[in-house]
Amino acid sequence: MQEIYNAEGRDHADRAIESFARTYGAKWPKAVAKITDDRDDLLAFYDFPAEPWIHLRTTNPIESTFSTVKLRTKVTRGAGSPAAALAMVFKLVESAQARWRTITGAHLVALVRAGARFENGVLNERPVTMAA
Repeated sequence: MQEIYNAEGRDHADRAIESFARTYGAKWPKAVAKITDDRDDLLAFYDFPAEPWIHLRTTNPIESTFSTVKLRTKVTRGAGSPAAALAMVFKLVESAQARWRTITGAHLVALVRAGARFENGVLNERPVTMAA
């Protein structure tokens, strides 16, 4: 599984998926089918710039955000009412965002929105034309 999402390019990820299917297909066919059937969606990020991939390959933003909330909730032994809980979570996340890492390659969003094509995370300068 790690080889699939840590692959350097789409070809390497495809080979890792095939290897995963051969290794675990007999024992866990439903899990293998989930990965092989949704291959295009799973590997869609290879069609975008490589710089932000590090953010897609980690769960740390989720863990670090909610660790602050979890710690404070344990200390206060609950927030009382649902409205107070929502307000507390909002303020904790709002203060935690000051320490969050900025998105790597954010300047490339404009290129993606303009329709630039990327192949394995690298900008494809020339559009592919079909020969007649």
